[in-house]
Amino acid sequence: MAHSTEAPPSFTPREQQVLVLLSGGDTYCSIAKRLGISRHTVDTYLRHLRKKTGTTNRTQLAVLAAQLGYRP
Repeated sequence: MAHSTEAPPSFTPREQQVLVLLSGGDTYCSIAKRLGISRHTVDTYLRHLRKKTGTTNRTQLAVLAAQLGYRP
């Protein structure tokens, strides 16, 4: 996971929407339905977010999102 001394990465507006829903416990399918995109597109956003943040799984990403203030 990214170190807390580093500046938070910058996210696109859509990435921010995905982070909010993920931190609220939404699944890939429910995120896709709520945003009107495919499950594959959700997976792509989450892969990009994991790469930007240095997280290795969606749980770490959800915890980091909550720490950064991305809450539903």
